[in-house]
Parts: sequence; structure tokens; C-alpha cells
Amino acid sequence: MAINKVVVTGGGVLGTQIGLMSAYYGFDTTFWLRSESSIGRTQPKIDRYSALMLEDLAKAKALVGTPMGAFVYPKGLIRDWKAATAESIDAQIAEAKNNFATKVHIELDLAKALEDADIVIESMTEDPQAKIGMYTAMKDLLPEKTILCTNSSTMLPSTFASYTGCPDRYCALHFANTIWKNNTAEVMGHPGTDPAVYDKVVEFAAQIGMVPLKLYKEQPGYILNSMLVPFLSAAQALWANGVADTETIDLTWRLATGAPAGPFQILDVVGLETAYNINQMKPDAKVEGSLTNRIGALLKEKIDKGETGVNAGKGFYDYRK
Repeated sequence: MAINKVVVTGGGVLGTQIGLMSAYYGFDTTFWLRSESSIGRTQPKIDRYSALMLEDLAKAKALVGTPMGAFVYPKGLIRDWKAATAESIDAQIAEAKNNFATKVHIELDLAKALEDADIVIESMTEDPQAKIGMYTAMKDLLPEKTILCTNSSTMLPSTFASYTGCPDRYCALHFANTIWKNNTAEVMGHPGTDPAVYDKVVEFAAQIGMVPLKLYKEQPGYILNSMLVPFLSAAQALWANGVADTETIDLTWRLATGAPAGPFQILDVVGLETAYNINQMKPDAKVEGSLTNRIGALLKEKIDKGETGVNAGKGFYDYRK
């Protein structure tokens, strides 16, 4: 089965990027959103991320023929760097602008959004009940051919397979942030996933410029977040325990490791709402006075003030200047 129509349910940070990468590579792409107010929150993300992708393509022209080019070019946007020229990149920019204008659609009617969908990527909040609600609403509307994926960053597909109505056509497809540069796609099935469906998802990931990373078994946090979440949790523990302020913690990490960003800069990109939801899934999240409980309270305080990260203009850092 060829994949032509892509549907992304949810217009958050990663959902927006997934949809845009699908459109960039010529797939007809529909974002399903809950309400008019959701459009007001998602459209600015679509505008922002498409502009960033075009900007990184334009910058790549100056990297052609330079020693550093092969290390820093936007790997998800340019398939063959060795063959890239300023002219070929200009052609890609023109094609991308056209695809963003003609291949990206927003739909509020779920039945219309799912009609004739070849692959649906659920990219809802990291809340089990929100995902179950989404699958329950979709299961009687999905065409029999449709592959269903979750972009959950921590939860197992086997947890939700029975709610989907198509467990054999269901698996996880998880992306890292700024996917046009950090072009990883973790593919993880559950025991009931049809191997042919799994292979098709791997193929689709490659088609949209990703490097498919195949997991052989279910793992909470997959590969990336099995390493990243403990790192971010350790940084948040230092903050919640008053050991150091967030800027000092970030500075320590950057100086000591040579990393371009510290943990709180990463959290701003991930989004504090996602960080909060992951934190609240820990067993002691509601135990008054526990470290997890205190981290949750500190994150909630920032969320309530609208300081949810880069897309809000402010998180741990102020991006409005």
C-alpha cells in the first residue's frame, strides 16, 4: 500500500513538525484539531516551524563546499549533501514553499479528517486518558487500510492497542524535536503489530527524511527518552532542591560537556506542559513533600503564568526579545 494522505491528530510542538515534514516531502497532510481556538494556537506553530525550515535551507547554501557543512546541514531536509548545490537548494526552497501552501490542511471534523487516510499519527498530550479518548473517537471512523501510530514519548503502544480498533495496524513512531535537523524516528511495535505494518512505518519514516531507528521490543521511553528523561529529571531535582538556579545548572552542563544546550533550555523546547505531564505519571507525584511532587508544583507554577516554553515566548528563558 502506498502512503499518500497523512493525518496528524494534534497541533503541538512535535505534531506540527511531523505534519510539516510530511508536506515538505509532498504528502497531502491534514491536521485534525479540536476547535477554532486550537487553530489559533496551532497556526502560529505552523508558520513558525515552516519559516525555520526554510531559513535553515537558505543558510545551508553557504555551507556547500565547506568542511563543516556535512556536520551541520539540516539532515532531514536535504537527502544527499554531497550532491547539494546552491541551485539545488534554491529549487528545494521553492518546492517547499509550494508544498506548505498546497499540501497542508486543517480540519475540525474528525470524520472528514480521517477519510481516506493512509497513516494517522496521534500526537496528543502525554496523558493516557487523552490518548484513550482520541482512539475511542477514531476507531469507528478509520478506513480499514489506515495505519495508526502514536508519537508518545514515554508510553507503550500495548497500553492502548485494545482501544484503537486496529491493534494489528498500530505502533509507535516517535520523533525528536526540530525533526528537520535532528531527524530520528523511533519505530516500536507491540506484540500484536503486523510485521508488514511495522515495515511500512519504517519505510514512511525514511520517506519524510528521517533515519528510522528500529526497536526490537517495547521499552518505556524508547531509546532517546530512556536516556533523556533521567537527565532532565536530575536537572529538575537540582532545581527543586535549591542546589543551584536553572541558568547555573545549564551553564555547568554546557561548559563541562561542550553541549550546545543545557537541560532547562531543552525543557523550553520540549514544552513545560509535556514535562509536567511526564512528571505527574511518576508514582509519588501526588505525595505531598516528595521531590516529584515539588518538581510538579514548580512546573505548574510556570505553566499557570503562561511560561510554557519557546512557543509561548517564555519558559525558563525569555524569548520575546
